[in-house]
Amino acid sequence: MKTMKKASRDSFINYGIVIAFFAIFQILAMTGILTNSMAGQLVPICAYIIMAISLNLVVGISGELSLGHAGFMSVGAFTGVVVSTLLQNKIPAEPLRLVVAILAAAVLAAVAGFLIGIPVLRLRGDYLAIVTLAFGEIIKNVLNCLYLGYDKVGFHFSLSDADSLGLSEDGIVILNGPMGALGVKKLSSFLAGIILLLVALFIIQNLVNSQQGRAIMAIRDNRIAAEACGIGITHYKLMAFVTSAAIAGSAGCLYALNFSTVVPKKFDFNTSILILVFVVLGGIGNMRGAMIAAAVLTILPELLRQFADYRMLIYAIVLIAVMIISNNEKAKQFIAGFKKKGGAE
Repeated sequence: MKTMKKASRDSFINYGIVIAFFAIFQILAMTGILTNSMAGQLVPICAYIIMAISLNLVVGISGELSLGHAGFMSVGAFTGVVVSTLLQNKIPAEPLRLVVAILAAAVLAAVAGFLIGIPVLRLRGDYLAIVTLAFGEIIKNVLNCLYLGYDKVGFHFSLSDADSLGLSEDGIVILNGPMGALGVKKLSSFLAGIILLLVALFIIQNLVNSQQGRAIMAIRDNRIAAEACGIGITHYKLMAFVTSAAIAGSAGCLYALNFSTVVPKKFDFNTSILILVFVVLGGIGNMRGAMIAAAVLTILPELLRQFADYRMLIYAIVLIAVMIISNNEKAKQFIAGFKKKGGAE
């Protein structure tokens, strides 16, 4: 480990943390210490960690503020539900069907990211944040009005109600407007979540440590200088944005296929802000911090459930404490660097 480059060492440490996380909870499950409610949180924890590191690619590495990441998650979630439902008889093996659903969700979310990214990434700062926020809300409202069914004739869709689909007797309603997807076959597992998390980490860390990743960070640090050096601003920003959207879509599929019912309301503005909180508290640009923050802040409300009356108060105090500690650390680093510079002069 000492002879490795810092980037490679950090990557292997992140992989080790994920594997240790899996091993610890497997041991807790086998010994009976893990409660049913906590066991039910394992797949969502994996999904939220994947969402956090994917958003960190945009916010931390690319330096852009996106407030509509839950929109890509919802695209992946409902794509995965539709694909898994249609392939239920054609692909009996559940692990294989889950893989196909995740791939389809990632592809469609990447397409959505590409279409949104072309006009949006020409904006900066608050304008970019507002447009991505609008995108997330538009996706949620479209899903609230979408009714999708399938029978031997093919697909049927409507924007009014399920009765207007005109399905035959053997037809099934896949998406039922605000009620979302009902009777979803659960395919996700903790092992699948860990594997997907490792794959997402591999993709993001290799992108960050590549020539393209250095170009993305150069744009973040000094856009004018990067453009003067011949770096395509829109090209590299779009690369990070689309990669992030694809990973978010795969996380959405993993999340949706862990529940029997999935509603569009789950993927609203609050979810986007929650994911952004994971990134900020973990340290912008810090993949390891984002993973730890996502895991801790997802588990914390469940651990505080016994303090029902004060649960959200304690949760808020923990968030504030973490922010204060983080700011103090940054302040100490700044002061230390300032003193060092003064001493050198």
